[in-house]
Amino acid sequence: MSTTELRRPIVIAGGSGYLGRVLAQHFTRMSRPVVILTRRPQEASPFARYVQWDGETLGPWARELENAAAVINLSGRSVNCRYNEQNRREILESRLRPTHVLGQAMVLCSDPPRAWLNASSATIYRNSFDQPMDENSGEIGEGFSVDVCQQWEKMLFDFPLQRTRQVALRITIVFGREGEAFKMMHRLVRFGLGGKMGPGNQYLSWIHEDDFARAVDWIIDHEILKGPVNLASPNPLPNREFMRAFRKVCRRPIGLPAATWMIGIGTLLLGTESELILKSRRAVPGRLQATGFQFKFPRWPEALQNIVRGPAS
Repeated sequence: MSTTELRRPIVIAGGSGYLGRVLAQHFTRMSRPVVILTRRPQEASPFARYVQWDGETLGPWARELENAAAVINLSGRSVNCRYNEQNRREILESRLRPTHVLGQAMVLCSDPPRAWLNASSATIYRNSFDQPMDENSGEIGEGFSVDVCQQWEKMLFDFPLQRTRQVALRITIVFGREGEAFKMMHRLVRFGLGGKMGPGNQYLSWIHEDDFARAVDWIIDHEILKGPVNLASPNPLPNREFMRAFRKVCRRPIGLPAATWMIGIGTLLLGTESELILKSRRAVPGRLQATGFQFKFPRWPEALQNIVRGPAS
């Protein structure tokens, strides 16, 4: 990569959360300048420069897109809630509005970003036990979560950008020490509650945070990649195997299982949806692997070992 290309910034919209921090640290290590668009600007950081935006209207922030290597949009409120009418509306609007205003800003750029990577989710695929789901043969599901993903991706691809490559990042669960998914499951295992969840045969798609950041970097650098791209390990596995590995790495031989009805009650009390635990997600990274991307952590036991105990000496 040329020195000129390295100087082009990576702009991360909605990047003040966990995934934004993972990406900012990665690109800083790669000597790439990073700009984070956020509603709550922070103090100076060694990893990024923070710029205020509201995620809805054009403003001075739009100048940051000029001459950018890529814009990565991670905006969207958490789906870890009950899907009542108000939350459904907020989940959808918090994704569509930032995507729309970013598209408007890019249309107005005189030197637009080379690539626009917009978050989506691998939950767009149907509940799958029988086959893995890649970008070419994967079957779209149905229901609220799927509808959100479809509208989100449509908003991205409806913008007719001639000089900006558009990619929908179908992200699976990203695991790292600071991620909420890891913290929650680690806590369950430590307290002896790390048994299978529900039937235990539902697949869980995942990706280590290092591979997540490396894959995003790979997509930016490989112009052949456009359209939907799965960010997932090549080896999703059933929940019972996932939790068994978690117990082994954490040295907890016993983990009480949670029956489906227990999960229904527990998620109701916690204000979330059982779908997040019980849906079988079996996404695989077809397009990444077809272009030669190599995973550092393709299998869950080794990935978890790295997260819990750090690199092997």
